[in-house]
Amino acid sequence: MSGPSSVVSDPAYIRARAMETLFERLEHLCEGAIAIDRRGRVVYVNEKYVTAMGLSHESEALGRPIEEVIPNSLMRRVVETGEPIILDIMELGGEQLVVTRMPIEDEKGNIIGAIGFVLYDRLEGLKPLLGRVAQLENDLRLARRQLSHARAARFTFDDYVGATAGIAQAKELAARAARQSVTVLLTGETGTGKEMLAQAIHNASARAEKPFVSVNVAAIPDTLIESEFFGAAPGAYTGADRKGRDGKFRIADGGTLFLDEIGEMPLQLQAKLLRVLQEREIEPLGSDKVTRVDVRVIAATNVDLHKRVSEGTFRADLYYRLNVLSIELPPLRHCLDDLPEICGRLLEDISASGDYLNARITPSGLAALARYGWPGNVRELRNILERALILSDSGRLTSDDFDRILPVGAETVPTAPSRPAGLVLPYAEAEAEFEKHTLEQALAASNGQISEAAKMLQISRATFYKKLAKFGLASGAASV
Repeated sequence: MSGPSSVVSDPAYIRARAMETLFERLEHLCEGAIAIDRRGRVVYVNEKYVTAMGLSHESEALGRPIEEVIPNSLMRRVVETGEPIILDIMELGGEQLVVTRMPIEDEKGNIIGAIGFVLYDRLEGLKPLLGRVAQLENDLRLARRQLSHARAARFTFDDYVGATAGIAQAKELAARAARQSVTVLLTGETGTGKEMLAQAIHNASARAEKPFVSVNVAAIPDTLIESEFFGAAPGAYTGADRKGRDGKFRIADGGTLFLDEIGEMPLQLQAKLLRVLQEREIEPLGSDKVTRVDVRVIAATNVDLHKRVSEGTFRADLYYRLNVLSIELPPLRHCLDDLPEICGRLLEDISASGDYLNARITPSGLAALARYGWPGNVRELRNILERALILSDSGRLTSDDFDRILPVGAETVPTAPSRPAGLVLPYAEAEAEFEKHTLEQALAASNGQISEAAKMLQISRATFYKKLAKFGLASGAASV
């Protein structure tokens, strides 16, 4: 004969009583309880919940779809997925309720319904927890804004000024690249604006709201370059962050990764980069897990990569993978017709970052700049303009301002040697003298006004500046 002790020791009995006790206690302590069957229809609702829902009797809820009784209820989702929603905030009748929802199973583990409890009908009891959650959400939003600002691309195609053939072609190809997600290779001398154009491509693309991450490959030590690009697992090497670290590819996920001076990448890393470009997967240092990434790569170089391939210092397969769309940026000495526009934009940028409110450049100043070869291109031009403004008392830059600071031995256009009177000039020299005389007449007729003189000769102002520089006529022209 079984006694009380045998009943108490029966695990099935204890488990059944535990569930009944839990339900009874929850129903007593909570502010409302409701249950639905597998079809989502209400099969039970306690008296507290009837009042909260504005009903006069539980019979008004029984048999009805749960959504008719509690709009936007998630109880049906619990039945369909079999997953509980342990803690949630639900709005009902203008009040915010803290609720929990759990599936109901039969003896075989099949989902036959769901039950929900209102734990609190007021949020005062959860204020410390909710305050902490709100603070964490605010911190997350702030961190995202700071990261977005730090990883933002600020240049657009409007910043890459110029209309000469080389610049126009570069902008046209860049605009095509922006419409696709292809890998782009920017080539050109140092200082020609490769990162500016890369940012412009990013900002004109569908990835504009995602990060733009710039990396100078040559500036990263060989010992750290792999972890910089692909990240590192916790404790991957001595001194590594215990939490691990995200590499540049992970940070740029969804956006654009700009690899400057790609020609300086070590051979051992080139194979891993090729894999990322082909498979869109990265494997952090010290990890055996592969992570997928969605990154558009724009690479840049001022060296001849094809020559590096023939020398064996750059992988041919990586070169062809990077060279899907190649865009060559012309040197400044090939774009002298654009010099007025380029100088104007640079002066605007310099003025915005310093106290140069009256900064302007005269025709004689432009002529002096046009005579120089600019091995450092636009980057060197900006440096020269800023230095001239620092040394200028008026902010009105003339040829004298630049003659003092341009490097010694600057390239100048040689003037024609003098010839004895009466000697007939070769045709080319005679043509040059006629052109020079015509420019002088136009300047005199326009009282030194460049725009008016250019209109008289029916040429662009940029072309007029170039011709002034050619013949050294700019010193007497009026300022712009």
